[in-house]
Amino acid sequence: MKKILVVYFSASGTTAQVAKRLAAATQADLYEIAPQIPYTKADLNWTDRTSRSSTEMRNSNCRPPLKNPVPEIGGYKAVFVGFPVWWYREPSIIDTFMETCFFEGQTVVPFATSGGSGMGETSERLQKLAPQAVVKPGRRFEANVTKQELADWAQSAL
Repeated sequence: MKKILVVYFSASGTTAQVAKRLAAATQADLYEIAPQIPYTKADLNWTDRTSRSSTEMRNSNCRPPLKNPVPEIGGYKAVFVGFPVWWYREPSIIDTFMETCFFEGQTVVPFATSGGSGMGETSERLQKLAPQAVVKPGRRFEANVTKQELADWAQSAL
């Protein structure tokens, strides 16, 4: 397989578990997308219209700052980008990451975790944020997806 990077944002730990399994299955490097200000439980309360996550997701221009510098991605042929689905799309912090990187000719493959929401128009949104990349259709996984299932999917996605 090609040189691969798995990047992820995880609010509750579920996406982190899937991302770590995917990185192990593909022998990829791993990078966590972390917000400069960590999300609290109250921040993640999607039923509260005034919570931080709710206000961020209502503002399509919101770009929460990242805690750490982004990795140099130029040497990677493929970047898997993982996140929990928020409001039928990627969280705004993923938009921050995508706009911070320069994806020239690379393949970007989104993956997500969710209790039931689909990917929505995430692939199309990521393509607009990284116009030099080839963004493939994404896939949503359950928390208990196996390493072998991830390996098979990654092989077919590339």
